[in-house]
Amino acid sequence: MKRNKNFEGKEPLLYLVATPIGNLKEMTPRALEILADADIIAAEDTRNSFALLEKFSIRKEMFSLREHNENQASEHLISLLKQGKKIAYISDAGYPGISDPGYLLVKNAKNAGIKVSTVAGSSAFLAALVSSGLPTNHFYFYGFLPVKNNEAISELENLKSFKDTLIFYESPHRIHKTLCTLYDVLGNREAVIGRELTKINEEFISGTLEELTDIDEVTLKGEMVIVIKGNDEVATIDDKEALNTVNELIGKGLTTKDAIEVSAKIYKINKNVLYNKVHKK
Repeated sequence: MKRNKNFEGKEPLLYLVATPIGNLKEMTPRALEILADADIIAAEDTRNSFALLEKFSIRKEMFSLREHNENQASEHLISLLKQGKKIAYISDAGYPGISDPGYLLVKNAKNAGIKVSTVAGSSAFLAALVSSGLPTNHFYFYGFLPVKNNEAISELENLKSFKDTLIFYESPHRIHKTLCTLYDVLGNREAVIGRELTKINEEFISGTLEELTDIDEVTLKGEMVIVIKGNDEVATIDDKEALNTVNELIGKGLTTKDAIEVSAKIYKINKNVLYNKVHKK
């Protein structure tokens, strides 16, 4: 067990600084103070971060720490921290480590005995959740679903029985496909899309997942957060029950494909999901 008070003693301290998700006025005075006092500012994308810091007249040595170099870059930053350098890490928007690099940096820093402190700020998924009108007492933040549809379906199958509110991130070029997949696997639940959060065009779109799949994609611009009501059904379908029905239908002469389609309709589940379960079995 280790107990460290971050602001006592002279041990190295790494700062993780949350940055605005859209509205620059959400950059906190404390965040500006920490960044102005840093010797080095590490960033997910130094070009984007340089432009952000310029708006606040902060000019510091920049260091790139992104997804593909996080382990190696972490080692370099840790060595600098041990030399007494003051270092802060920022991602493009919001909190480092939330659907962005940062986790490995923190893990490696703590393993090396470096203290870590977070400077609070904007969070897209929290902003969307508390404004959605959906239950906030328990929620599950997932982030971006896998790009491959079969992998996304598999992940959603694992989340299907969760009673907690579900939260996802999505980009404009994938939003329609993702909404269709969410509807197919989770069913026709209440959902809210929050887009352009904190910006002048901030918008919340509320409806059922089926209704949201009908939205014109052209009108969905900017990074989006999808908030979905949890599973409030009393019981869920047992996989074995659906698989047994498939086998029974095959035994009666149906092809595997037809048996899966009929069983999917009986149990109101996605036929691709059932297909994967049948062949996995």
